[in-house]
Amino acid sequence: MTFAAGVAALVCALCVDLTVFYARASVETPGVPVRLSVLWGFALLRFWALAAATRLTLGRVRRLLLRVITAHSLLPAVFETGSTALYPGEEAGGRCGRLADARCWLLFVAASLSAALFWEVTIPDSDEDAAAAAREQKKKARVQFLRVVKLYRPDYPLLGGGLVFLTLAVVCEMSIPFYTGQIIDILGSQYQRNQFRSALLFMGLYSLGSSLSLSLSPSSSLSAGCRGGILTCAIGSFTCRMKLQLFGALTKQEIGFFEVTKPGDITNRLSNDTVRMGESVCLNVNVLLRTFIRTVGMITLMMSLSWKLTLLILLETPVTGLVQNIYDTHDQRLQLAMQDSMAEASEAVREVLSNVNVVRSFNAEQHEAGRYGRSLVKTQDLKTRRGCFRAVSLLVQRLTGLCTQVLMLYYGRQFIQSGQMTVGSLLSFMLYQSDVGTNIRTLVYCVGATLKSVGAAERVFEYMDRRPVVSTDGTLRPDDLSGHVRFNRLTFAYPSNPDRTVLQDLSLELKPGRMTALVGPSGGGKTTCVSLLERFYEPQAGEILLDNEPLKSYDHGFLHRKVAMVGQDPVLFSGSIRDNIAYGLTDCSMEEVQEAARLAHAHDFIQQMGRGYDTEVGEGGGQLSKSEKQRIAIARALVRRPQIIILDEITSSLDTESESEVQQALSGLPDRTLLVIAHKLSTIEKADQIVVISGGVVEDRGSHQDLMEKKGSYYKLVEKLFAE
Repeated sequence: MTFAAGVAALVCALCVDLTVFYARASVETPGVPVRLSVLWGFALLRFWALAAATRLTLGRVRRLLLRVITAHSLLPAVFETGSTALYPGEEAGGRCGRLADARCWLLFVAASLSAALFWEVTIPDSDEDAAAAAREQKKKARVQFLRVVKLYRPDYPLLGGGLVFLTLAVVCEMSIPFYTGQIIDILGSQYQRNQFRSALLFMGLYSLGSSLSLSLSPSSSLSAGCRGGILTCAIGSFTCRMKLQLFGALTKQEIGFFEVTKPGDITNRLSNDTVRMGESVCLNVNVLLRTFIRTVGMITLMMSLSWKLTLLILLETPVTGLVQNIYDTHDQRLQLAMQDSMAEASEAVREVLSNVNVVRSFNAEQHEAGRYGRSLVKTQDLKTRRGCFRAVSLLVQRLTGLCTQVLMLYYGRQFIQSGQMTVGSLLSFMLYQSDVGTNIRTLVYCVGATLKSVGAAERVFEYMDRRPVVSTDGTLRPDDLSGHVRFNRLTFAYPSNPDRTVLQDLSLELKPGRMTALVGPSGGGKTTCVSLLERFYEPQAGEILLDNEPLKSYDHGFLHRKVAMVGQDPVLFSGSIRDNIAYGLTDCSMEEVQEAARLAHAHDFIQQMGRGYDTEVGEGGGQLSKSEKQRIAIARALVRRPQIIILDEITSSLDTESESEVQQALSGLPDRTLLVIAHKLSTIEKADQIVVISGGVVEDRGSHQDLMEKKGSYYKLVEKLFAE
């Protein structure tokens, strides 16, 4: 659009607006209902006329301009309607009502532009995409917030009690300035003892119940103390429940989840985000409701004292809000720049201190000092700019508040002289006025802060709602399980490295009552086969069958009682030997524990200990030898009466005597399906079937003697890895 077209649009809209504005002022309408009907009719006519003129000349009306047109068209009607409702005894609207002139028109134009500008700065939506994203984010935040509120359901009685004491405290606090004004009026006029005592009594009672007592100490307030104690109990109860639910959800995730998720993120959400999640409702809503009730109550009481002064005071709020928003925007930008500058200075120091010999050898001390000095000067310059901007912002806000107070005192004196107010009423009004601006700003801040605080809840819900990739929804629990396992054309890559295929079209069979040994170079896929059999992961292709049924069809608890694993470095938990053998079982008797220990050749050395099965193993089993830990781990597997036992390198780091004891423990399990991963020839030779896995595929299989006679990959592996 050219400059000439813009000027033509402005002149056209101005002519249309003034025509309708003065046409309304020239219409005589008897009676209040008829006058208000005509007033709003002209307001709507004015809106449509301005919108049509702007659309015809500009083609497209932006949202900011549409808001200006709306406010400008409706302000006179709102003003006169409010004047008629609040001040029915006087000529409605005063100078800017029926007796409209150019000054009133300019006043409404200025008010409309200020309102639209305030909206645009505080809630910008000029960028359609950004506005849509912001709306979607707010909608999502509201959904999360309501979900947190629903999760507080068991604590609703506590929250209700806190709300009661909160309301009582705020109502009592707001009543104190009102009775203060009454006392001043009683003392300033003819003294009346009964009224004075009554006012003092009510003021004392309200001070006791308010959130700010006469000593201005919240801790000495009855209502504040009760409210704080109740809300603290509610937060504690909610946090405990959320931590338990989140921990339960985390323990159900697949192993791959923990490989791609940082442990710090998990512990932070479990320990910190759950607490912030609870506080987002209790504390923020507490402040929000308290501020809202106080603001509404104060404005109501101020309106009852003088609605004219109240409107004058409320004019300060948009100005201070606009200034605060501008300050926050610039301060955030300066703060980010200052953090970058401080990081640059720290990096300069780190580089010099870690490479001081290089700096010294090139005689660059002065150069590095200058570089560090420039970083400090830049940081100090940003700090100075930030401080100056803050000072200007505070100055503007203080000047605005000072001007408002001067106008309030000026008009308050006139109202006292005209008999519309008393000195006590003016004093009460001043006490309310000192807080109402701060409360309104706090209210606006709390609305945004409450929605922002659910960011912690969103992070918690992300884990609570996550469904594990490896499903645990199987229901199969057969009474008789033979332990026949078949790996059917498996293809698999780890979630942490999906581009690297570990198993490629692998097929394998484990027969009941027989021992199968997996051998091959490191990284060939042996441990991956074990992990898939344990259902730590889900293969990308193929499946594992147990007794001709897919592994995922079995009940999760049943499967992990029938498939047990003993690792190379078994993990024992702090507690007694009995606790570790019966780990995860709630119905395990002492007889079953001892029977499993005998099968694992662990009963004798346990009995020789001072407290027997009640002996503490220490952190990580540190009080036991490696051989003893291995046999306790075997007992922990056997107590579940598994049909399939997986042994992963359990003899690789044992001496000859300890290895013999473990081998004796395994020899007593003839009816079990054994899957062994080993590098010791003494262990592999005893296997009924040896499977060579390399590069994710099966290269060879058979007994030790058959494979050695073939002189294939197994023979080469024996020569390379197993020969002494």
